[in-house]
Amino acid sequence: MSSPEIDASELPQLEWPLFRQPDAAQLAEAAARITAVAHPPRILLLYGSVRDRSFSRLLTEEAARLLRAMGAETRTFDPRGLPLPDDAPESHPKVEELRSLVRWSEGMVWCSPERHGAMTGIMKAQIDWIPLTQGAVRPTQGKTLAVMQVSGGSQSFNAVNQLRVLGRWMRMLTIPNQSSVAKAFMEFDEAGRMKPSAYYDRVVDVMEELVKFTLLTRGITPWLTDRYSERKESAEALSKRVNQRAN
Repeated sequence: MSSPEIDASELPQLEWPLFRQPDAAQLAEAAARITAVAHPPRILLLYGSVRDRSFSRLLTEEAARLLRAMGAETRTFDPRGLPLPDDAPESHPKVEELRSLVRWSEGMVWCSPERHGAMTGIMKAQIDWIPLTQGAVRPTQGKTLAVMQVSGGSQSFNAVNQLRVLGRWMRMLTIPNQSSVAKAFMEFDEAGRMKPSAYYDRVVDVMEELVKFTLLTRGITPWLTDRYSERKESAEALSKRVNQRAN
């Protein structure tokens, strides 16, 4: 299918050498790289509590079991010992561990308790330690994300809504589905395993969707996240460096 003719005079604001017109051929070329990625989907799981019987951790462990059953490779970050943001250098071992896991991952699960109507400080601290950029690399850009929360009382969506905002801010592809487990203390047995319920079924749905979205996008994230404004910025930066050398 041929593209419509473009009248450049209608868009004088554009720098036309940096403009791209997305089309199916570009998508097909990018999609060909999906099958070239042979390893299992790599999913990092973060949870927002350090209690001995942490229901966000128990829910995360259930999610990890499901992800592995669906063919993914999982790693879970233990937030114990992670310093507050800006209260330690980036070389702190727990900060380096977290950032290494983020670079390794292709998708993430964020699971927080709801405390005082919001995600916990422990959850937010982990996300705050993840940089938007590391050198020329954006560690989270284009990676998939599933959000979950646990509540001590009736069902709420405050924490997952906040996590979605953060996921967007971190330039992640947050999947449509989500999980919110009400009265979490009633949903796990003495061994810490989640009981059969509609809440459990929703967790299965969310993990299934996460794996599908990760498989669908992980090979084409450079194409999906290629932006005109960033191409323009890069061109301007290159021009500045060249001009500096010329002077």
